[in-house]
Amino acid sequence: MLRVGSVLGTCRPTPGAPRWPGASRLSPGVRGERAGLCVTERPVLSWSRRSVFLTGSIAMATAGRARPPGPPRYTNRLINEKSPYLLQHAHNPVDWYPWGQEAFDKAKKENKLIFLSVGYSTCHWCHVMEEESFQNKEIGAIMNENFVCIKVDREERPDVDKVYMTFVQATSGGGGWPMSVWLTPDLKPFAGGTYFPPEDSARRVGFRTLLLRVAEQWRQNKDALLESSQKILEALLAMSQIRVQGQQSPPPSEEVMATCFQQLSNSYDEDYGGFSESPKFPTPVNLNFLFTYWALHRATPEGARALQMALHTLKMMAHGGIHDHIGQGFHRYSTDQHWHVPHFEKMLYDQGQLAAAYSRAFQISGDEFFADVAGDILLYVSRDLGDQAGGFYSAEDADSYPTTTSSEKREGAFCVWAAEEIRALLPDPVEGAAEGTTLGDVFMHHYGVKEDGNVSPLQDPHQELKGKNVLIVRSSPELTAARFGLEQGQLSALLQESQRRLQAARAQRPQPHLDTKMLASWNGLMISGFAQAGAALARQEYVSRAAQAAGFLRRHLFDPASGRLLRSCYRGEDDAVEQSAVPIQGFLEDYVFVIQALFDLYEASLDQSWLEWALQLQHTQDKLFWDPKGFAYFSSEAGDSSLLLRLKDDQDGAEPNANSVTVTNLLRAACYSGHTEWVEKAGQILAAFSERLQKIPLALPEMARATAVFHHTLKQVVICGDPHGEDTKEMLRCVHSVFSPNKPRRASSLARLYPSPARGP
Repeated sequence: MLRVGSVLGTCRPTPGAPRWPGASRLSPGVRGERAGLCVTERPVLSWSRRSVFLTGSIAMATAGRARPPGPPRYTNRLINEKSPYLLQHAHNPVDWYPWGQEAFDKAKKENKLIFLSVGYSTCHWCHVMEEESFQNKEIGAIMNENFVCIKVDREERPDVDKVYMTFVQATSGGGGWPMSVWLTPDLKPFAGGTYFPPEDSARRVGFRTLLLRVAEQWRQNKDALLESSQKILEALLAMSQIRVQGQQSPPPSEEVMATCFQQLSNSYDEDYGGFSESPKFPTPVNLNFLFTYWALHRATPEGARALQMALHTLKMMAHGGIHDHIGQGFHRYSTDQHWHVPHFEKMLYDQGQLAAAYSRAFQISGDEFFADVAGDILLYVSRDLGDQAGGFYSAEDADSYPTTTSSEKREGAFCVWAAEEIRALLPDPVEGAAEGTTLGDVFMHHYGVKEDGNVSPLQDPHQELKGKNVLIVRSSPELTAARFGLEQGQLSALLQESQRRLQAARAQRPQPHLDTKMLASWNGLMISGFAQAGAALARQEYVSRAAQAAGFLRRHLFDPASGRLLRSCYRGEDDAVEQSAVPIQGFLEDYVFVIQALFDLYEASLDQSWLEWALQLQHTQDKLFWDPKGFAYFSSEAGDSSLLLRLKDDQDGAEPNANSVTVTNLLRAACYSGHTEWVEKAGQILAAFSERLQKIPLALPEMARATAVFHHTLKQVVICGDPHGEDTKEMLRCVHSVFSPNKPRRASSLARLYPSPARGP
């Protein structure tokens, strides 16, 4: 029997590699996105079978992305798509197909393997692999001759991404994007990996060689490959099943919460916050869990530690380079322990969750610092990611041209600074400081700017950031003011003026690519961010922006005839909102995050229409995704023959697991509607995930938090009064200012407003 791994190069999980949730398997000595892939936060899966995982390498990666000269020489089928990611590849010499029946039929008719490439439009290493391999005419010819080549935008089709990422993670212990997988004509995977350099190096074979070897094995050993792919599929199916075992019941919340807290506490970085060394992700699900744990144990040392861990992490993130101190908002993650050098893309789902987390931190602590950061995030989203029709765009790229005359894009070019640039922009003498002190001196000291740049070469292997500075708060306002002999108020004004000037200068630089795809699920997370911030911070304009976005979803991503959500829409010509020729139906996460958003918006606005729509969507979700045999919800609908596995996500990551959020959604729905079957469903979800929750709740901190909501009595706050009366509004502000995890969805109140009895004269 053919040993596929011996032919293509098998990568076993590193001995002793982490096997706990949240760990990443990366090349030794290389961290995060700069290791040659945009990493996933999904936990490692252990699988003992020997199968093929083809690891990438940074050895041949180029630092810059060249500006294409003149009109395109090639055009493929992707030119007819709406996805910004697919359109980025429409002029490759590769004969790309979108995911669909035309490609599947071609593979079967011509008896060809499928090469599946999955990524997204703001993925740095997707750009690198495109320039190195997919724009290479010779490599393109090899691909076209031997394979049916399919491109998938993982943000459009998370169902396809999850199936094949499950394979890559199970066979490697890690994963990321770009994801590269070889499939048989019936879509079964047998080899895969992430980023590949185009040519062979001393460390490993290149993409060109891999293509030729895989094609040769298909010609010479087809039966063995087919047999191997079938066994892999059977193993994946067995290991990915999540269902109730026997008469399992929801696990005890105290045990689950205590174990999850201990696992988070053990992985906590005491100095810089967060829950790993590097790469370091924001992980709002961890922070939300800690807030709930504190609320339930606030009189204990463990409760105090939980709150300290969450607040310290949020402060260190806000001070770090992962926070854009000039343009607002947060970058994707930090490549180092100190939150300093980020992967510079900005994702909508991060902004929505972090706006809610910082609002919650203010609600608990009363510290205006957290309210300011929440406002900073929402300013960025409104200004840079908001569509004129009311929706929110998906992401902003990490890469851009350093200047208008540059021929190559570089990561972070839009955001980083040379010391001389800052000195030229901030030459003013500072009144009250020592003679010769300039505005630039004060700003550079506060934000850690160095004359030769402040980025370690270890974080910049391709020297894209050489001589540049990533702004990071290196001194407290008190210490900076003391150093220069300034009053606190004066320092604040000086820093604000400096930020204003730098922002104006940065606006003249070439803008990063903006992914103008609008997703129902991510818009739901952002609506929650605005609604929760509006309630907690008493800012009506945030609630109004949330309502505007919800109205957008109802107009553009909802079919009233069928009662179903759509996955995506797009900014088209003349900034009009467009839909695909064949619209993509909503997935479980779309329903869950939109329902959560509508509950949050109802609780912030008390507009009954949002509550009614949420309950309607919950009924639809039940019909489309519920597993009546094993319990919990599938991520995708039944009936798509192109999906080999119908999965249930089993971990919280950059976004919370849809089943985790659904537990609380169901409890809220039951509380409002009186439908007790939703309480039963919530318990059945917890029962289906019971083993995982009891053994490794760190994989599911949002669901662990939901166990506490399930086992504690929910509180409804009933306020009687004139909805427009100032006394009623003041009472609502009081309710919204209190953090209580027993109110479904944390900082929002479950308030129903009833008219007051008629008053006498």
